[in-house]
Amino acid sequence: MEVIHLKYPHQLQQRESMQPYSLALGFFDGVHRGHQAVIQTAKEEGDKRQIPTAVMTFDPHPSLVLGGRNEKVFYITLLQQKLQLFEEQGVDTAFVVHFTSDFAKLSPDAFIDTFIRGLNIQHVTAGFDYSFGAFGKGKMEDMRALSNGDYGVTVVEKKTDDIEKISSTRIRKLLQEGDMEAARLLLGRPFEITGIVVHGDKRGRTIGFPTANVQALEGTYIPASGVYAVRLLVQNNWYDGVCNVGYKPTFKDPNDKQLSIEVHILNFEKNIYGEEVHVAWYKRIRSERKFDGIEALKAQIEKDKQEAIDYFGVISES
Repeated sequence: MEVIHLKYPHQLQQRESMQPYSLALGFFDGVHRGHQAVIQTAKEEGDKRQIPTAVMTFDPHPSLVLGGRNEKVFYITLLQQKLQLFEEQGVDTAFVVHFTSDFAKLSPDAFIDTFIRGLNIQHVTAGFDYSFGAFGKGKMEDMRALSNGDYGVTVVEKKTDDIEKISSTRIRKLLQEGDMEAARLLLGRPFEITGIVVHGDKRGRTIGFPTANVQALEGTYIPASGVYAVRLLVQNNWYDGVCNVGYKPTFKDPNDKQLSIEVHILNFEKNIYGEEVHVAWYKRIRSERKFDGIEALKAQIEKDKQEAIDYFGVISES
């Protein structure tokens, strides 16, 4: 998949040979089942016209530019993971538009002239609630009305499960609650983070449960504190494990608010410091709590480990 970074006024050299595209438009945080429907519809439209499929996304999050927010924005999928998921969806080209103040001021007409006509887009697909241009004034009916027949437009209606619309907002709430199984249904895959294995306090190995201390990439959305059944990808292999997210209250000063992500990898003894790993989250086993002593903690970790083993044994058979 080709990745093209654009900035307004965009830096892409206008080429006479610029190929036509069927384009999926959206921010696509999470690349959940609703987003996948938009991308697949764009792909179908591209196949009909025998042209490649492209996705246009934006970086950083618009709220950082529009809202004047100083706090961090946390993503369900960081840009690199988002691009990987696009590629898995069969996308040929990803346009990553750098979201700036100048870009945010573009009128809907100017957005279309620059980023639709200017990129030789032959067909545009987006969700029913997609908006574009300054203050989100442009709606999908405007995208169609302003086309002058230069490109086609498909609007994908909202995708729902048995409860309500599938959305990034819903997924964030589920992650905040630690409901990884419900999040997985909306995403169409387990929630996943990327990080680097760093040195921790090495206390786990002293009690018989060595852990990989994972430092998540900046901007990663971390699920609620607690103990989870997870799988960890390291050196191209997936391993079952038990993950503790939290503040280790049995050992830590309650005033120490340093969040840690520690994974005890089952049947694994390698030294993996410095390795990039992916953690896929499957099920929350319990909330984090303080134990009266080391023996009580060890007994509980053994139970957690067995629950993870049983859980992965069941889903491997299904």
